[in-house]
Amino acid sequence: MENDWQANCQRMVKEQIERRGLTHPALLDALRRVPRHLFVPESSRDYAYSDGPIPIGHGQTISQPYIVALMTSLLDLQGNETVLEVGTGSGYQAAVLSHLAKNVHSVERIPELAEQAARVLGALEIHNVHIHVSDGSIGWQAAAPYEGILVTAAAPHAPQPLLEQLAEGGRLVIPVGARAYQELQVWRRCGKIFEHEPLIGVAFVPLRGAEGWQEDQWE
Repeated sequence: MENDWQANCQRMVKEQIERRGLTHPALLDALRRVPRHLFVPESSRDYAYSDGPIPIGHGQTISQPYIVALMTSLLDLQGNETVLEVGTGSGYQAAVLSHLAKNVHSVERIPELAEQAARVLGALEIHNVHIHVSDGSIGWQAAAPYEGILVTAAAPHAPQPLLEQLAEGGRLVIPVGARAYQELQVWRRCGKIFEHEPLIGVAFVPLRGAEGWQEDQWE
């Protein structure tokens, strides 16, 4: 895997991303530059570039490559933005964002995952991703406002703190729903008004926290 990851990555981008209609050059370039296998457990590296999610421990997963690409594309990044990611997980999504935005703040509630992600990002010399251990459902006010916010876990609703941390014209991409059904939503800020549109059905682990699902909840 260490020697042929670039070929596997090129194949992943061509067959899983481009063929499904995502063709923006900067997005495809970002996906090609990130060695996805470094963000999955060693025992799963043979499947790192496969078309599906992979467990990473602590009840969390690294999302399917297409979903990572789709959610990233929905932020419509131009390269000079400050972006918030809720749910660092493996760090893969943050690594992709790092090539498309000026700064990325990523919040993870599980310290062990945050530490592992920081190690991999550091080894790759990705220096514009800042990881924080906290309740991501309430965002990260210290670096707000954000031109883009991406949530990598399913929330019962679009958290008001996240909407309020959006910059004017900013976008929030978030899965909303419960265990039985979730939809990917894109929210946009227009002054004090927040508009949103539903896109596709998705399957994510639950967002835990004050504005997410509680530990005894996941309907």
